[in-house]
Amino acid sequence: MLRAAGVGVGDEVVVPAFGNVEVAEAVTLAGALPVFADIDPVTYCLDPDAVEAAVTARTAAVVVVHRFGRRADIGRLHALGQRHGLLILEQGESEAPYDEIAQRRERAAYLDAKLKGVRTPDGGDGHTYQQYVVRVPGNGRPDRDAFARAVRAKGVECRVPVKTPVHRLPEFRRCVSLPQTELAADVTLALPVDAALTKREMHRVVSACNSLGGLLQPAF
Repeated sequence: MLRAAGVGVGDEVVVPAFGNVEVAEAVTLAGALPVFADIDPVTYCLDPDAVEAAVTARTAAVVVVHRFGRRADIGRLHALGQRHGLLILEQGESEAPYDEIAQRRERAAYLDAKLKGVRTPDGGDGHTYQQYVVRVPGNGRPDRDAFARAVRAKGVECRVPVKTPVHRLPEFRRCVSLPQTELAADVTLALPVDAALTKREMHRVVSACNSLGGLLQPAF
């Protein structure tokens, strides 16, 4: 995709660090340098202001990744691309059938109304809930990880959506300030919201989470 667009050696490509390493790897394979920009804390997608701050004379493109069923602010990003002469590339998520999305939204609405002690996702702008990502309050990663272990012990499947931001990985380690990316990696947790979940299973999710109150002592 990048090579076909003429991106190559000497170019920089702005990418998110919150997500899969494959995006940064694709930039490297094209001979370009991945430059990491911070995310919007609501959508978990690239923040247009952070992208603009990362643009240099060598920037050739921006790879925008839509995340968890929320879309990035693509209008602002395209406007930014026009101002700076940049290629704006989008990486989306696989589309689910409408009835499946409707059922996920129904389950998400139930969780929004019932969950306590965790910060539920902002459902605005057509959220399709590919993942239902909450934030576990506390003092950082130990709290979220302890919460996840406790929820699993109560029979509820959950997962950490991004275990390590790409800029923390040895092959892409950068001295860059990405506070929203760092925070999201430390406190987010994806709870089940699949269309196949029964009412009893949804109640179990709420009961397991609410019994913990969202706040645990750090796990050592």
